[in-house]
Amino acid sequence: TNCLTTAWRLFKSLSEEQQRYEKQLIFEHPAFGRLCQQLLRDSRRMTRGDLVFSLHATVNLGVPQNTLLVQTLLRVCQEKLNQLDNRCVSVLATTLAGMEKDKNVSALQAGLQLLVEQRISTIRDIFILQNLMKCMGKDVPVFLKKKLEMAVLKEIDHLTFPNALRVFFALVAMNYCSYPILNVCSKKIQENVHDAPLRQLILILEACHTLQYRNVKLFSALADYVNSTVCLWDKRQIVLFLSACETLAFQPSELLEIFAEKVTEDPEFLNLKNLLIVLRVYSRLNYVPRVQKHEFFDTLHSCLNKCLPQISDTELLKAVYSLCILGYLPHQALDELLQKDSRNELILSDDLYKEQKEMMLRCVKTCMELDSSSFTKPAFLLTENLSSSVSLNLRKAQETLIELLGDENMFLQNVQLPYKYHIDFEIRMDSDRKKVLPVNATDDHPDSSVQRLALLFVPLSTFCMGTMHPQGKLAMKKRHLNKLGYHVILIQNKKFQEMAKEDAVEFLKGKIYSEDAYSLSEVTVQDNN
Repeated sequence: TNCLTTAWRLFKSLSEEQQRYEKQLIFEHPAFGRLCQQLLRDSRRMTRGDLVFSLHATVNLGVPQNTLLVQTLLRVCQEKLNQLDNRCVSVLATTLAGMEKDKNVSALQAGLQLLVEQRISTIRDIFILQNLMKCMGKDVPVFLKKKLEMAVLKEIDHLTFPNALRVFFALVAMNYCSYPILNVCSKKIQENVHDAPLRQLILILEACHTLQYRNVKLFSALADYVNSTVCLWDKRQIVLFLSACETLAFQPSELLEIFAEKVTEDPEFLNLKNLLIVLRVYSRLNYVPRVQKHEFFDTLHSCLNKCLPQISDTELLKAVYSLCILGYLPHQALDELLQKDSRNELILSDDLYKEQKEMMLRCVKTCMELDSSSFTKPAFLLTENLSSSVSLNLRKAQETLIELLGDENMFLQNVQLPYKYHIDFEIRMDSDRKKVLPVNATDDHPDSSVQRLALLFVPLSTFCMGTMHPQGKLAMKKRHLNKLGYHVILIQNKKFQEMAKEDAVEFLKGKIYSEDAYSLSEVTVQDNN
């Protein structure tokens, strides 16, 4: 056992190429065969620790699973399972997690699960607990996941920073979102964030996305740390960190600002892969730099032009779409995209992502028209009422508007506009924004003194996490409605649904009659309301 475990410790510290070479030397060495034969003969007489560690070392050194040696060790482990102490159980769980399913592995995993269930209340070591969580994985029954959760919570006061990270990732392996554990781990991570490498911070964000765990304080602490040490990191690493933030819809504004400056100063690192990630991050999170805005966009545009000879049709569409969402029209890339579209090369009839690509291309063409410097607000806008009834989730909004305005004739609902834009409710007001006008009185008489309000009741998921800052697609829609002559009021529907009737009336009254609620400053791409 000592011989095998020492070989494994030396082996695992080598590079992948060295491991291949050393593995060949080990397997060809005449003493290794004799060692395996002795292990096979003595397996039933070994102590529980020697048995488990021998199996662990043998498997990890690459001895094939279907050999008599490995299968014998698995069967002996089954026979001695109840004799194993907690440390041996943890090591065995680690070994089985890396093996392919077969008859003996499955039987041993089933027995191990029963043993852990019986012993869970006696395990006090947080390291062993997190290892069992990680190795037993997502297939563990929910009741056992809850038992493991309770066992960890009993020892949570003694949690160190390294163990907090291990527990965090063990929950991911088990696919179990335990808010009490995650909250404690998050606090420990925030306190010790300076001890973690950037790669680990990225893994934490990815883990939060997997578990659907939303903790703005944690994300802000990670982003602030990266922001304060930005000079220490390679720009490619920061790209990966920002990408992880984007998947969570979390906008680290200060970091995005500083990184935009770095891109503008030195764009050489922006190969096609990194360029596409940067475009996706800034467009989805709807972030336009406060300083050097035009230089940043021009830099991205220039990098995109350099990539045009090697870029695929799908990548070209994604890149142009991202820039268009931000209100920037990359003319050379646009020309190439439209040429491909005219030749029917862009979207094939059997394309798996046909609908998504059609939507992106439609958005690009809309941006080309509405975001063009030559576009002027139409004197008369053709609208269509799709239906007199509203969906269930807008019923409360309809009733509140009737209560506030006194009549259904004072607003339109389910309004369809050109460019396939849709408005939940439209209200028309006088030029002083003091009085709501009946819809019929202004229908056939377009007048520049009539102010049009567009009320959009949108889900929480359309905003950046923890803010009322609209994400890219919603920001683009808002910008385009502004161009079509509307003052846009965004209302978080879930929050509105939770309001009492009287509060809902006062809330909409404040939005409709407040000049700040829909001032012309909302035409800007980035809304920091």
